[in-house]
Amino acid sequence: MSRGTLVIVGAGPRGTGLIERIAANAPELYAGSGLSREGFDIHLVDPYPPGAGRIWREAQSPLLWMNSHAEDVTMFTDETVTMEGPVRPGPTLHEWAGIDGSVFADRQLQGAYLRWVHERAVADLPDSIRVHHHPRRALRISGPREGRQQVWLEGRPRPLLADLVVLSLGHLDAELDAEQGDLAAYAERHGLVHLPPDFTADSDLSALAPGEPVLVRGFGLAFVDLMVLLTEGRGGRYEGDTYVPSGREPVLYVGSRRGVPYHSKIGYEWTGERPPLPRFFGPAEVDQLLARPGGFDFRRDVWPLVEKELGFAHYHRLFDVHPERTSGAWADFEEKYAAAEGEAELGALVASAVPDPADRLDLTALDRPLEGVRYGSYEEFQEGLRGYVERDLSRRHDPSYSPDLAVFLGLLSVYGQLIRLGGVPPWWHGFFSYLASGPPGPRLRQLLALSRAGVLKFVGADMSVTAEGGVFRATSATVPGAFVEARALVEARLPEPTVGRARDTLLRELHADGAAETPDGLLRVDPADGRILDRNGRPHPRRFALGPYTDGRTPGAFTRPRTGGPAFRQNDATARAALLFLGALTGRAAA
Repeated sequence: MSRGTLVIVGAGPRGTGLIERIAANAPELYAGSGLSREGFDIHLVDPYPPGAGRIWREAQSPLLWMNSHAEDVTMFTDETVTMEGPVRPGPTLHEWAGIDGSVFADRQLQGAYLRWVHERAVADLPDSIRVHHHPRRALRISGPREGRQQVWLEGRPRPLLADLVVLSLGHLDAELDAEQGDLAAYAERHGLVHLPPDFTADSDLSALAPGEPVLVRGFGLAFVDLMVLLTEGRGGRYEGDTYVPSGREPVLYVGSRRGVPYHSKIGYEWTGERPPLPRFFGPAEVDQLLARPGGFDFRRDVWPLVEKELGFAHYHRLFDVHPERTSGAWADFEEKYAAAEGEAELGALVASAVPDPADRLDLTALDRPLEGVRYGSYEEFQEGLRGYVERDLSRRHDPSYSPDLAVFLGLLSVYGQLIRLGGVPPWWHGFFSYLASGPPGPRLRQLLALSRAGVLKFVGADMSVTAEGGVFRATSATVPGAFVEARALVEARLPEPTVGRARDTLLRELHADGAAETPDGLLRVDPADGRILDRNGRPHPRRFALGPYTDGRTPGAFTRPRTGGPAFRQNDATARAALLFLGALTGRAAA
């Protein structure tokens, strides 16, 4: 009898998490079965090291940090995870490394942690399950729906044969969109530099010359990495709150749609009672939305529930911890809040119960802080935006504003429910990242120092880039009439995780072969266990997918302990489905 075969394409954190769940579920679903007697092989396909994969590999600059506290990073389940499989506790990053939990560890250390987790997961597998690593790229998958699959690898004339295939790919390279393609072509014709969206640690930054202006479009985490590599990475240093240039830095002119950096990570601990979530957007509301005969519209039907849920988390914390900043009792406010319908009614209730506007939750103002704001010159705007960042840092490190942390918990709760609805719209994922997944506070303090040193300059909101006169030109409505010209443009963001534009031939072949995608270009998967859906909604019996390019993508790169971890739930469901399938297959073969 031939041994069963599972091929996992992508050996980073998601692939490692899947192996951990296979090991955890094996005692129930594997021991004593025909599968246990015969065993099966797991083939890991990834050109990068197992555990860390491409993004978290140890071989990258020690200047690059994680954007989560070490105590907020875990690869192990706890009792808050809703799943069928058993909980297998394990250390967080800070427990494993023996470091302060409030530290923002560098990615080299995280890569070592992930390598250890991978090795532990493999060691926990039954002896008859063997793991093989293929340091190659997977090019395509072929094979009939009901038969063995062939996984073709780069540089290998014969495919791996697989009873099941799981795609656990992380961030992917993408073909340029129409605008980026035009800018790249213009750069080539005029001898300019155009760096498209990329994982910054992999970008060749050598063409960005010292002292030369560089336009940077994007103000999130990819920008922070770029900022670090072009300043400290070129020999600059910080003396307290002052940046001392090396003279090798370019001058970065940065802007984006919002025109401001992502909000700082919150720098205080949670204390006291957590908001009882979900309250207004939970399983029951999701079931009602899914049962609608005509479907639902996110803006019309889902967003009001999201707003109400986040507001509930915010005001629950405010009334509980700072009742002196409210009018009336929580029980009365909660009853009226639950009954209130529409933006006007909710706004009037909040205004009557929360006297200080600084204590009210205004998601629109948070999302677009420069909306309608105008400055007379770039010099005025530099000072204005430095003030904005300083206020953000102060608030994010002041526990008297702990309703902000309650909103963060609300965002995590909401994200978990949105996955059940068949995916998270890209704009909402961006909103989540902007509020909840920003840089460490020390990075924003460095940004302020670079701004004061003249190495970093702010362009404004709705930054527009055109190519004319042999250069790139950037403008923004924030400073009417002003513009910046440069011979270099960096798109400081990760490529969009769309199936149709992925450079990964495996995903493009899946798309051509009939795999379904959402209107936003994400691969559609069965929310129950991650099986890839075809355009008729049928789940493929032998192909699964997990990760940010699917409509089941989860918030953040890693899970915070005791937050329910939807990624853990997905990994567990896929692992159990794989074990049951392979066990049934072995049983049929034995018969």
